[in-house]
Amino acid sequence: MVNNERNVNGSQHKHVLLVDDNVELAKTIMEYLELHGIHSDHAANGVMALQLARSDEYDLVILDVNLPHLSGIKVCETLRADGIDLPVLMLTARSELSDKLKGFSAGADDYMVKPFALEELMARVLALLKRSSGTPDRLVVDDLVLDTTQRQVYRAGVALTLSPTCYNILKVMMSASPSPVSRSKIMRLVWGDASPESNSLKVHMFKLRQAVDKGQNTKLIHTLPNFGYVLKSESRHQ
Repeated sequence: MVNNERNVNGSQHKHVLLVDDNVELAKTIMEYLELHGIHSDHAANGVMALQLARSDEYDLVILDVNLPHLSGIKVCETLRADGIDLPVLMLTARSELSDKLKGFSAGADDYMVKPFALEELMARVLALLKRSSGTPDRLVVDDLVLDTTQRQVYRAGVALTLSPTCYNILKVMMSASPSPVSRSKIMRLVWGDASPESNSLKVHMFKLRQAVDKGQNTKLIHTLPNFGYVLKSESRHQ
């Protein structure tokens, strides 16, 4: 179900999870998103929505309130309780202020009442994606510094020499630190629509470790078996 995006350098495709039990409406929205270069996956109920949202593959969730098995309100509350801070745009047929306040209290970032114009939906989606994609000029983890403006990396004040791919992988990991990043997400963000060799990520992670951690007292790059990687100080690594 996973689609690709190319966005380490702030461009191209985003990946949206659309949660709505109205299959026809969902199809219409997904086709409209695709026309604007936004890939999407569909979940028809709240349980499926949680499973997909936890996969670390999405940039935004469009979430209907009235869902079978688990309401959109409960889905949003659960995501926030799990520490998942994806932007959430709620959809509902209820226009009362009290319903909107429930959505915002659950952790929604925006709220749209059905029926709505697809153009307005797209405008809100783009605004949320733009708001959530800002990257600071400097990323810092322990004594590792990544300057996004100059595309330079320093460890303990010493400049590191990295290939463009290693730089992009490190940027993804530092942006997420101290949270882990799945292998699939790194592949998606760094290689996008390209199809690298099956061991490309492993090879680049070895090179990145050589550049960042070799000869250092504190290791920053750690492997999480069957998931991916995390970048944080060894003293904080569990």
